[in-house]
Order: sequence, then structure tokens, then C-alpha cells
Amino acid sequence: MASRTRGWLAIAAVVATGLLLTFAVQERYHHRVLTLVFLWAAMGLAWNIISGYAGQISFGHQVFFGIGAYVTVLLVVKAGLTPWVGMVVAVGVAVLAAVLIGIPTFRLAGIYFGLATLAYPLIFRIVMDWLGYQEVAIPMKREQPGWFMQFNEPRSFDLLALGVLAATLALSRVIETSRLGYRLRAIRENEQAAEAMGVDGFRCKMAAYMLSAAPAAVVGAVYIHAILFIVTPEAVFGLLVISQTLVVSLVGGAGTLWGPLIGAALMVPVSEILDTTVGDRLPGIQGVVYGAALMLIMLYAPEGLYWRVRQAVRSRAGRGGEAARSVIVAPPADDAVASAPTQTVLLQARGVSKAFIGLQALSDVSFDVREREILGVIGPNGAGKTTLFNVLNGFLIPDRGEVRFLGQPVTGLRPSALCRRGVGRTFQVARTFPHLTVLENVMVGAFARDAAVSRARVAAMAALARMGLADRAEAFPGGLTTLELRLMELARCLATAPRLVLLDEPLAGLSADGIDVMIAMIRRVRAGGVTVVIIEHTMQALLRLADRLIVLDQGRRLAEGAPGQVTQDPGVIEAYLGKRWLARLAAR
Repeated sequence: MASRTRGWLAIAAVVATGLLLTFAVQERYHHRVLTLVFLWAAMGLAWNIISGYAGQISFGHQVFFGIGAYVTVLLVVKAGLTPWVGMVVAVGVAVLAAVLIGIPTFRLAGIYFGLATLAYPLIFRIVMDWLGYQEVAIPMKREQPGWFMQFNEPRSFDLLALGVLAATLALSRVIETSRLGYRLRAIRENEQAAEAMGVDGFRCKMAAYMLSAAPAAVVGAVYIHAILFIVTPEAVFGLLVISQTLVVSLVGGAGTLWGPLIGAALMVPVSEILDTTVGDRLPGIQGVVYGAALMLIMLYAPEGLYWRVRQAVRSRAGRGGEAARSVIVAPPADDAVASAPTQTVLLQARGVSKAFIGLQALSDVSFDVREREILGVIGPNGAGKTTLFNVLNGFLIPDRGEVRFLGQPVTGLRPSALCRRGVGRTFQVARTFPHLTVLENVMVGAFARDAAVSRARVAAMAALARMGLADRAEAFPGGLTTLELRLMELARCLATAPRLVLLDEPLAGLSADGIDVMIAMIRRVRAGGVTVVIIEHTMQALLRLADRLIVLDQGRRLAEGAPGQVTQDPGVIEAYLGKRWLARLAAR
């Protein structure tokens, strides 16, 4: 609660500072610079919603800026409509454009998404030229200057731009502290892990894109009336808009509320001063400064000034001050009492087959998972174990066969949909959200069952306490041991309230003591009524855990049964366990 209050107080302080500067500044030119700072900070924040929080780098975000400018001005010219109403219409058009752009473009990822977004402002430039709107001047309305946003007093534009900035800050703050904000940051850090925790990546990214389009359109509308007075395709859809947006966001630091504000406060005054003082002798100096600033940031503070300073402060605070922690120990024996498997079938796989460019990873694999059992999946490397998990929780669609959960067909469902139905998942290599705390990592899982941040926080703390990690809630994943990372991932999985969890080599990389702790925790999970399917190469540990084993070899089910029965099967010994196991068995 205190941190949330501090965030709003900080926004109030920014607005108060803006008001103070607005009334302290006297010269018209300085008012213009102040208006530009406010507007480019707001534009950077708009871009930050999709590119900073969600990590979907948009190189064409000026398309919404241009839509806001053109729609508002054309409504004044063609219909005599006040820009105050025109901005509302422009926001609606920009959000609709975001939907139409996002539906095809979000099928791409990474740099391909960014490059695809470049096409849209180019398309709009061509369309505006074709329609004959190469230059559209704002008609003068001297009889109603305020109604048509044509103020004589420059402070009025300062206040208008500050209002846009304040609204965008508030929108960003609401997103940042909401379930959507946590989910967007999880997508940015590791989209597959987020999907496995119930996050529908497409819907979240689309929501962020729509929300980012709205303030960008408003900034475009105000910019035209306060700065340009004439709208042209090059001025509003050109590269200068996106380059300015990228500079203020990246210099300050993307993915945070304060980065674009810091970047705008630094870069806009510097570029404007250079442009007015030496711009005549050195044309294009503004672009040179922006390019140099980006190079320096990429070299010395790749994540931006905000993150660089925050990291330095955190490192200084953490040096020599961290108290010694007690090592996680296994829970008491009565807390890990086994819960007997039932005969109820929770999950069914029938004839599952999957091939990759001719390589048959799975071939006609069928088995059942019974409620409250621990089912082990073993086999040599390349046997198809992880591929099987990826099919079971929706990362892969089988070429043939069917998967049923609780009697319902779930083949082809996305991992997020399967998570919401009760299938949890951990990964062979722990997949974390590095810039979220341990508690926030687990909260991403809790959001699968509860949209309220407060209740998700409570559920996440309960899951961490269950795994013995309550005292690490405010730490970051980078400071955890391998065992703690495994336990955090298991806690995050449990926070989704699953009926079935798929554990992909949870004992990998652990010491003997760590293995004992993890075994005790897995038993605790089963004791809580959760069914466990586990892939593991540590055979001795798996024999202590599993009620049944399934053996895969070259994508086929080789054997299935109780651990003692399976490990004495000659075919299993030959394919997986080897002659040493046979000799050990004979010695007994």
C-alpha cells in the first residue's frame, strides 16, 4: 500500500513541478520548449506501454500520432468541429487502427514485429498524398480561440500539454500496477513462461497496443495546434516523430514510468538549444545529437539512465548488508505425508504422434494419469520426453492423436487456456521474469485465478511460504540459488491452483541436499491433492518419488508400470538403464 501511495505522490510532484515551471518561465521560446518536453514525455510514455512494458518494439508508433493530428484538423476544416471533440474522435480512430494493425502484426515476434510496424506510417503517408492532403492548414478562428485551441497565451499550451502528460502518467501507473501490467512485463521477460502461467499473450499485447494508441493520438492533436499549425504527411508520419519518441524512451529507460519523463527532460532542451544556437551553421545537428546520445546510452547504460541509477543504488544498498540466511530445509515428515492415488483418470493421451521435418519425436504414445499420483517419465536423451510435455500443455499441437483433461478434449488449446483449466508447468531450465521480484514472479501465476492484485499477492505469499521462500519475496531471481530458483518456479506453478503439474527435470543441477529438499516439496505438493507428472534423469530419486513410471525410447512408449517392475524390464535396462544397473540389480 505504501509503495502504491508513493507512486501517486510522485506523479503529483511531477505535475506540481510542471505547474511551477509553467508560471515561472517568462519567454515565449522557453514556453515552447516546456510544451515540447511535456508532449514528448507523453508520447514516450504511450510508446512505453507496448514497447517498454510488453517488450514489443514498435518502429511505427507515429501512425497513431499522425492519425490524431489529421483527424482533429480535418474535422475542423471539413465540419467546423472543435478540436476538443475532434481529439475524442481521433482516439477512437487510433484505437480502431491499433486493432486492425495488431491482428495481423502480432502473429510476428521480435524484430519481425518491429519491422512490420514500419509499413503502416508509410501506408498512411501514401494515402494522405493520394487523397490530396499534402498540406492542411488549421483555419484561424479568432472569435473563439479557446474553443478551437488557438490560444494567444503560451502558458495555455503548457497547461494543455501538462494535462496530457498527467493523464498519460496516470494511465501508465494504473497499467503498471494492474494485473495487465504484471502480465505485460512477464511477456517481455519470457513469453513462454508467461503463457504457461495462464497469460494469453495475444490478448494482453493487443490490449496494450490499443491503450498505447489513445495517448499517442492526443499528443499528435495537441502538437499540431501548439507547434506546427500545418499538418503534412512527412511531419506527422515521418521518421522524426518515432526517432524523437525512441530517444526520450531509451535514454531515460524503457519499461518504467519515469524513463520517458527523464529522457524528455534531458534530450528535448538540449536538442532545441543546439538547433537554435548552431542549427544555421550545422544543419541537422539535432539528428546528430540524438544519434550520439543513443550510441552513448547503448554503450554505457543499455537499459537507460533510470535502470542504471536504480541498479547502482540497489548494489550499494546490498553490499555487505545482507544478513545470513538459514538454508532451506525439508519440511517435517508429517507435512509430506503421501496422499494415495485414486483410480480416477485425470488426463488421457491417446495415439499422440509428433514429427519435426521428418524426425519422429513421438509415435503413437498412449497413457493415463490418475488423480493424486506421481507419474515419472523416463528415457534416454532424445526419447521425446519434453516434446510430450509440450504437447500435453499446448506448446505443440500433435500431428495425430488426442489429449483429454477431466474428460474434455484439450488438444490444440493454448498453454494459457490449459493453465486456466488446471494444468501447471515448470521447465527444464528455470524460466524466470528477471526484472520482477520473487513475489511478483509468483503473482503472475496467481493472476490465473484472481484478477485482484491484493488477492494475487496474498496467494503468491502463501505459495512462497509453502515452498520455504517467504523471506526471499522481495529478492530478484538473479540473486537466488539453483534450488531457490526451482522452488520459486514450483511456487509460481502452484499459485495457478492446478489440478495437475508437469515438472520437467526439477532436480537438475541440485546437490544431494537440494534433491532431498525438492523431493520433500514435491511430496508436499501431492499431499495437497495435486497430481504430478515428472521427467527426471536422477533415477534413484525418481524411484523414491514415483508411483508409476512410463519409459519412452525413440518417441515410443517402451514400458509402463510400478518402478520396481519397470526397472527390471530387460528392454528398459538395455535402452536406458544400461549394464551397470543390471549388475547392481543382480548384486541385490
